[in-house]
Amino acid sequence: MIVEYDGTAYCGFQLQPQDPTVQSELERAALELTGVPTRVYGASRTDSGTHAVGQVVAISTKSLLPTHNFISGMNAHLSRDVTIREAYQVDPSFEPRRHAISRVYRYTILNRKTRSPIWERWAHHVPENLNIENMNSALFLIRGVNDFAPFSGQVPIGKSTVREVYATKVWREDELVLIEIESNSFLPGQVRRTVGSLLQVGKGKLPIESLRNILDGGNDLKADIAVPSKGLCLVHIKYKDFPPK
Repeated sequence: MIVEYDGTAYCGFQLQPQDPTVQSELERAALELTGVPTRVYGASRTDSGTHAVGQVVAISTKSLLPTHNFISGMNAHLSRDVTIREAYQVDPSFEPRRHAISRVYRYTILNRKTRSPIWERWAHHVPENLNIENMNSALFLIRGVNDFAPFSGQVPIGKSTVREVYATKVWREDELVLIEIESNSFLPGQVRRTVGSLLQVGKGKLPIESLRNILDGGNDLKADIAVPSKGLCLVHIKYKDFPPK
């Protein structure tokens, strides 16, 4: 299933012992629909407060409901801030996380002098003028295979911090500045810390080469400014054979 959600009220996607998460909300709805406890597997563990329009999840069920009925059925039981956009029957071996080729995240910035009540939940307000051309150039320099540990939050011991960034883009749409990064996968907080440093470039406080210098500096440099999660959205996950034709 392809899932869209406003992550404001949730402590991320992945199950937490006491806190509300998108995964727990989906599992609750699946239980109410089918009458059987069902584990939901997601493709990306979005951070607390992060949104999605293209999260991919999979469930295994013996329910005899037609596939298309899972859209209306799940949505009837889900909270208003989570919805099933599409549903497909796939091979039982499909694993949304392991089989994903890449993930695309977008960060939204409201770039005007005054804040906006309308955009409060979905965009980070930056009143200073931003140099989009310099931001694009700086972000381009992190493409390729790199050790992104300087842009990461806490990572379990022994876990690789090497990732490959396939594409980057910064552009303006009226009062919004949009930042998009596509990678094979992301480290905890990687996008928000990348954007935090990128904004310093856009404001003229750091040179264009700064993001590259942070990557090349090893333990000597670290991106320590993380922008709020409310501006972050998982927009697309790419697969070789999903959605099925």
